[in-house]
Amino acid sequence: MPSDTVQPVPTTQRGRAKESRRQALLAAAASLFALNGFNRVSLEDLGAAAGVSGPAVYRHFPGKQAVLADLLVTVSRELLDGGREVVARSSDPVAALRRLVEFQVDFALGKPDVIRVQDRDFSNLSEQDQSAVRTLQRSYVEVWVDVLAQVHPDTEAAELRMRAHATFGLINSTPHSVRSHGRRIAAEAARPLLERMALAALMVDSAQAS
Repeated sequence: MPSDTVQPVPTTQRGRAKESRRQALLAAAASLFALNGFNRVSLEDLGAAAGVSGPAVYRHFPGKQAVLADLLVTVSRELLDGGREVVARSSDPVAALRRLVEFQVDFALGKPDVIRVQDRDFSNLSEQDQSAVRTLQRSYVEVWVDVLAQVHPDTEAAELRMRAHATFGLINSTPHSVRSHGRRIAAEAARPLLERMALAALMVDSAQAS
């Protein structure tokens, strides 16, 4: 199955059980790839972590690279779909921007392993899958740029794009720096600070920043 194909929602009990096992394998992949690196994890390792026998893994994925592709493509699509939904449910551009920040912080604090896998193991994807992930991620950036353009109508798109990328860098890197202090406590403490810092950076006028 091509990596950019949307997974159909299972409607039968058997289909739901199969999807549940697939999700368990993806969760195990995120954890093990983040801990050990893609090249040091086998399909048998993934199956054992997800409670699935080694041969049974092949019922869900043709190989380890397919697991990595599904993990990163799925997350990238979830970000894009979620970002679009946030904007659609917001009453004005500033509210949309605030909710986009909250949405990204939720992602970063909830899935730090996926961020680490993306940063470290992206090159292990095939060229086709790299292209699929990049396309989804560029579209997600443009969701932010479109909102920022309404907040800062006189600012060039290139600068707005830079603001979005800088915000992702701030938000996505923080879970790694706070994990050693206790993940749950750190997340509670980091969330409001991250949201305020990110929103302040996104809202500041270009004239004030220069």
